[in-house]
Amino acid sequence: MKNETTVPAPGAPRQRGRVSRRMSGALRMFAALMFAGGLYLTFAPGVQAQGAAPMSDAAQAGQALYDTSCITCHGNNAQGVDGRGPSLIGVGSAAVEFQVETGRMPAARQEAQAERKQPQFTTDQARQLGAYIQELGGGPQLPAGEDFASKGKVSRGGELFRINCSSCHAFSTGGGALSSGKYAPTLTESTDRQIYAAMLTGPQNMPVFGDTELDPQDKYDIIAYVRALQDDQDPGGWGLGRFGPVTEGLAIFLVGVVALVFAALWIAGKS
Repeated sequence: MKNETTVPAPGAPRQRGRVSRRMSGALRMFAALMFAGGLYLTFAPGVQAQGAAPMSDAAQAGQALYDTSCITCHGNNAQGVDGRGPSLIGVGSAAVEFQVETGRMPAARQEAQAERKQPQFTTDQARQLGAYIQELGGGPQLPAGEDFASKGKVSRGGELFRINCSSCHAFSTGGGALSSGKYAPTLTESTDRQIYAAMLTGPQNMPVFGDTELDPQDKYDIIAYVRALQDDQDPGGWGLGRFGPVTEGLAIFLVGVVALVFAALWIAGKS
């Protein structure tokens, strides 16, 4: 009998050695990455804390309100829903406060223009919603405080209003019609913060008056002028909506001229 010995296939030991070297190299690389990650987490805790910074109390309260009243139209994380509501990223707390405090949002349906109506949220809740959107995506913010009119000059505000605002809102802030069923609303019920927010964010068809167009002092002056018109009680008599000579002429024609005609007919009949 001949002794039979098993002869390994050519290249087999070399192939097993190559695989083991690759596996050991991958394990060493994984261990090195884990070690480097552990060192980073140990000696750089500030970076980790910054990435997971919690929201303020006002923003957390606003998020709870958003999740129950706004998320259907504006989506998760305020990124918007096609056909329902736009994204709120970058609109800022000023826009949210204006829309919510004036009752324009939440909107019952989509129209040519959202009308002012009784708000569904309190002032504090509107500002909590604004704080949440502000911390979520940033954007324009209102100055602190409630009284902006006392910081402005009525005479200067009247000049600025006639140049920048009267073409839409009329000289007496009574509002006016625009195209396609839209209109410039009256300002008789607007507060200081709402007027400032409207100039800062440009809701509906209104242009945005940033600080490069109207600086904060200019805005204070305009607010002072609007508030002066709100406090005016029409000492000369019936204001007729303060729409100007058109309504005054119409009232004179319908009332005065008609009265004169009937008076002339009565006098002629008696004679």
